[in-house]
Amino acid sequence: MSARRERKQGFATKLRKILGEFKNVLVVTVDNVGSNQMQKVRIALRGRAVLLMGKNTLIRKIIREEMVNNPKWENLLQFVYNNVGFVFTNDNLNEVRKTVVTNKVPAAARPGSFAPDDVHIPNGPTGLDPGQTSFFQALNIGTKIVKGTIEIINPVHLIKKGERVSSSHVALLTKLNILPFFFGFGVSNVYEDGNVYDAAVLDMSTDDLLAKFFNGVNKIAAVSLAIGYPTAASLKHNINGAFKKLVSICLATELTFAQAQQFKDYAANPGAFASAAPAAGAAKAAAAAPVKEKSEEEEADMGFSLFD
Repeated sequence: MSARRERKQGFATKLRKILGEFKNVLVVTVDNVGSNQMQKVRIALRGRAVLLMGKNTLIRKIIREEMVNNPKWENLLQFVYNNVGFVFTNDNLNEVRKTVVTNKVPAAARPGSFAPDDVHIPNGPTGLDPGQTSFFQALNIGTKIVKGTIEIINPVHLIKKGERVSSSHVALLTKLNILPFFFGFGVSNVYEDGNVYDAAVLDMSTDDLLAKFFNGVNKIAAVSLAIGYPTAASLKHNINGAFKKLVSICLATELTFAQAQQFKDYAANPGAFASAAPAAGAAKAAAAAPVKEKSEEEEADMGFSLFD
């Protein structure tokens, strides 16, 4: 057996074992990630998760074969494309993702690549001699010569996020000894026991999830009330509406029931309720009012005038 075929069989055996052992997967992007950085992530995940990299065609083939035993793996196939890897785990997904994405290393800009972040150059001395002003002029950066070195007059927003990096950008950043980017793993999607969703969902707290859930419940209740179809979400509002109608009937007729009697009493003699409230309020105010004590000046005043 050739070494290549042996490697493929070894990888297939490893992946089948992983698919049978783990239920959750983080789909990670590995653009500009080196082998040394990848090994550090594997070490950090040891005992909690497994990072798998391989040929997409072989991964898709093995997943299709394993779908016979577990059809849920079909939902993972849509993410097996381009330069991606997979972190298999049964541990807390949020904690595993944090371990993966926090492992970043500074990196220089590369011509033709797209900037993952904005790049700013601060104002001040650069340490470059006046003969290299052409780099700054090519990028329309204002400079001046101070004590034999080039000094940038104002801070410069050199590259915007998502913009293509040019060779002039790379040359200037190299001369300034600036490593503008931090490259590392990125988590794009999550597979959780057959369910797939965007990784941004992991950033949501319990309060955020509850707020979204109750927002949906309120909308269901509103629709149910509008079309007159009672549901569990609208039941409370249906009962409140029915109670108001029953109280209205009792107020208009001689009929009554225990919960409606208070409203009938109030309608028959509203003054009794109005007088009771101020009386109780006045008693509380009188009890709380402080007793005014005589001041020293009043005690000292014996009825004599200053000119007596």
